[in-house]
Amino acid sequence: MTLLDFIRPLDKEALQALATRCQTTPGQLRQVAYGNRRANAALAIALDRASDGAIPCEETRPDIEWGYLRGTARRAKERRSGERREAERRHGERRA
Repeated sequence: MTLLDFIRPLDKEALQALATRCQTTPGQLRQVAYGNRRANAALAIALDRASDGAIPCEETRPDIEWGYLRGTARRAKERRSGERREAERRHGERRA
């Protein structure tokens, strides 16, 4: 879900509450939602938390490699390394 989709149905008080939870202002949320400003990493994380994951960090800051920061990239790299070692082992068995 985009930030804009999330905030559109909110009334003034609900938007203020979201802004307060994210330690920002309703105006800043609107600026980010409409693409006039870019959320910083802290705001992206705060929005993810405040929305219980409805507005993921990847939505507000797609330029940041969140998978790496969350450790998922590391696990994927380890899995690929293991798969590569297994393929090399099988290849070596075929030669023998």
